[in-house]
Amino acid sequence: MKTDTGMNALTWGLLLLLGLIWGGSFFFARIAVHDVPPFTLVFLRLSLAAVALHLYMAGRFDIYRLLRLHWRQFLFLGLINNAVPHALIFLGETEIGAGLASVLNATTPIWTVIIARYLTEDEKPTAAKLVGCLVGLAGTIVLVGPGIMVTNGVPFWALLVPILAAVSYGFAAIYSKRFKGTPAPIIATGQLTGSSIIMLPVSLIVDRPWTVAMPPLGSITAIVALALLSTAFAYILYFRIMALAGATNASLVTLLVPPGAILLGVVFLGERLEPTDIAGMLLIAVGLLILDGRLFARLRPGARPA
Repeated sequence: MKTDTGMNALTWGLLLLLGLIWGGSFFFARIAVHDVPPFTLVFLRLSLAAVALHLYMAGRFDIYRLLRLHWRQFLFLGLINNAVPHALIFLGETEIGAGLASVLNATTPIWTVIIARYLTEDEKPTAAKLVGCLVGLAGTIVLVGPGIMVTNGVPFWALLVPILAAVSYGFAAIYSKRFKGTPAPIIATGQLTGSSIIMLPVSLIVDRPWTVAMPPLGSITAIVALALLSTAFAYILYFRIMALAGATNASLVTLLVPPGAILLGVVFLGERLEPTDIAGMLLIAVGLLILDGRLFARLRPGARPA
């Protein structure tokens, strides 16, 4: 039985899987960024994912007619959901650490709830949504560590641009609602095609990739994994979650990305799980439970099992 948040066991499972997959993107990017300039890496990630989805779709669902009919909408979605936030986050990380950037990016659900208040009729904010988002954000801060809040000497704009990226993600989540009824692979393919077109000239002008040496096999493998798993497949999951549970619920994945990255580090890199990691994950879990609402509903006096 669905709650008023629109979440059920399937959508929670998909959301957790997506958080783990996007957490894994840090591994692949960490390997590839040493050998490939950042904007070129973004372009390769998006364009390879777009090509893979075009091959996967193979003309199904009348995709090419839909792309021709809605190319402006897909181009705009690619701009605000890929090109702009990716560029802003990278710009901020030239002055701040990845940990602080991830916390600022984890404000995405809060901005999405606020934007939904004014631009939607079916996703109005509730007390549970706001409290759950704030508790989850607090968990992300604890998870990443108190040292991220030391911002002495950091220019204000470097703190602002990741937040603007989160706002852009929020608008993109709400804008994506106009594709209601469109299969998730078509939305993902259209968005990635549009953002690839946008990032191509940026890569050529800023990075001049023809001056860069051929990356080693390890970086090439990381780029392919980043494109196929953490982008092509991940966005199919993302738009599927949005179709099932709405824009504000889909945006909750940004709270799950840091725990996903840390757990993968523990499993595959032998990293230690610190007490703050456990505390942060528990806080995030509490925030998600508040958003789900079912556990607290059952704890109320006189409540009956659903």
